[in-house]
Amino acid sequence: MELPSSIERILLDEATIRARVDALAAEISRAYSDEDGLVMIGILKGAFMFLADLSRRLTIRHHIEFMALSSYAEGDTRSGAVRLLMDTRTDLAGRHALIVEDILDTGHTLDYLVRMLGARQPASLKTCVLLRKPDRAEVDVHLDYLGFDIPDVWVVGYGLDYGDRFRTLPYIGALRRPG
Repeated sequence: MELPSSIERILLDEATIRARVDALAAEISRAYSDEDGLVMIGILKGAFMFLADLSRRLTIRHHIEFMALSSYAEGDTRSGAVRLLMDTRTDLAGRHALIVEDILDTGHTLDYLVRMLGARQPASLKTCVLLRKPDRAEVDVHLDYLGFDIPDVWVVGYGLDYGDRFRTLPYIGALRRPG
């Protein structure tokens, strides 16, 4: 497979991602097997592919919701204040909820989500993140389910983008940054 010139290298190929998503789905299905359903909250846009694959592999009853947030200023790549752009339409009170996020970078966005959604009094609130950059952490956020730890490089593919490009690549690649 020839890589786009903007991709330096593949960090996680399709088969590796698929195997880990399968394992996460099995783990989540076991954890919620005695419950009457799970509300999965996908964080747009980056988590859409991960959420779709994960939800298709679950063996439990579940419902999908979406939220959209912004933690970057227009045209910037540095994390900033978190802003809610789109909220869920489902009342979470008394329901089991799982936040599904593409990447944990500094931790500010996930921390915001956990605090905001926790205030809505769900029966339980857990987190599932595909990628974590441990070297970038600024806020300590508990993860219940984690796909992969990755180095501190800009990644694209499998839902993640740069300038709204590369989201639909079937793998996760390190972006070659001009420098």
